[in-house]
Amino acid sequence: MKIKVKELPYEEVMALPKREHRVPTHQKAFFRWLLRTLSQGELKKTGFTVEKIGMEQLAADEPALFLMNHSSFTDLQIAAELLKDREYHIVCTVDGLVGKEGLMRALGCIPTQKFVMDLTLVKDMKYAVDKLKSSVLMYPEASYSFDGTETPLPESLGKFLKFLKVPVVMIKTDGAFLRDPLYNLLQKRNVRVSAAMTYLLSPADIKEKSVEELNAILKEAFTYDHFRAQYEQGVTVSEPFRADGLERALYRCPVCGTEGKMRGKGTSIVCAGCKNAWELLENGKLSGKGAFEFVSDWYRHQREKVLESIREGSYRLECDVDIVVLKDLKSVYRVGEGHLIHTADGFVLDGCGGLLHYEQSPQASYSLYADYYWYELGDVIAIGTNDITYYCFPKGKDIPPVAKARLAAEELYKMKRAENER
Repeated sequence: MKIKVKELPYEEVMALPKREHRVPTHQKAFFRWLLRTLSQGELKKTGFTVEKIGMEQLAADEPALFLMNHSSFTDLQIAAELLKDREYHIVCTVDGLVGKEGLMRALGCIPTQKFVMDLTLVKDMKYAVDKLKSSVLMYPEASYSFDGTETPLPESLGKFLKFLKVPVVMIKTDGAFLRDPLYNLLQKRNVRVSAAMTYLLSPADIKEKSVEELNAILKEAFTYDHFRAQYEQGVTVSEPFRADGLERALYRCPVCGTEGKMRGKGTSIVCAGCKNAWELLENGKLSGKGAFEFVSDWYRHQREKVLESIREGSYRLECDVDIVVLKDLKSVYRVGEGHLIHTADGFVLDGCGGLLHYEQSPQASYSLYADYYWYELGDVIAIGTNDITYYCFPKGKDIPPVAKARLAAEELYKMKRAENER
């Protein structure tokens, strides 16, 4: 999938009118049918099946909040099949509407900025269930998994359930990540895909439980490890390109500690520094010197190392970047070059000949909008506000891994929050 990009000077982008809010309207039945029809062919290739648990408790015309884990683009195709018989609105990132706002709103999309507090989104979702009598589909993790495990949920989710006052249904996929992991350069594997659709919470459950209890239920529902599950279920991924791009997630050598020198190609990932190599086996395990058992173990080790550097005061990510800005829904705008710094004090972005200066504190968000091969433009770190987003594409000889920036942002948020609560 690509996005409309236009070259424009930074000062002209900043002069563009502010994006206007639009209240959700009814999802068009034709477009719901079209989305489902276009999804059927892809799902058929995966042998898609679904298990429904307790779904008889949800009436056919009863609005509900459908929560779904986020593994790959296949998620939307699964949702289109499972929700084909009811009107639903989809919470999506605002860049998904660029250049095609009319179509996406007809599909029922409610746009929002990732990892930015958005009270307007809350009101739009409430409007959808109360006034339009529509269900809402939401991916609360907000970003695809990098390592096949869950990403953090917003702490406000439990409180939001009490505000929305509708049943909650969990859609949990199995195989979608293994079929099309984000790191693997859009190369799809021959893997069967399934989903469990579970009636998780009734309005009565939501009313009687505390916010903390609700958050605990959601956390458990969103706990998973796709590589570990692959091994336990005996699923084989035999494609010869299964490790292509794996350095996007596994950027730190566990032997020599060098970062940014890993290279994933074919079935192996190799450190260009110490020349050690590891194979991603067909059963989902890793094999090699001092190898972690699974990708998730390696990724967790990297998180620990990032946290260690933050505590020591040595954490710093710095690079030159190309900058693309989202200001309206007509296009994203390539505005020039800049320099991005990330430390314990947050992000600082300077660029466009001194015209651009933006700072973002660690407390601004519990995670980071970081992505691989974003709209086929490149790996990206995105920061900003409800009104504007700066997409920063690292460039140069030693490009820092965007996965490290996400890990650091998450750990810094937790650390700063703990300090403020003392």
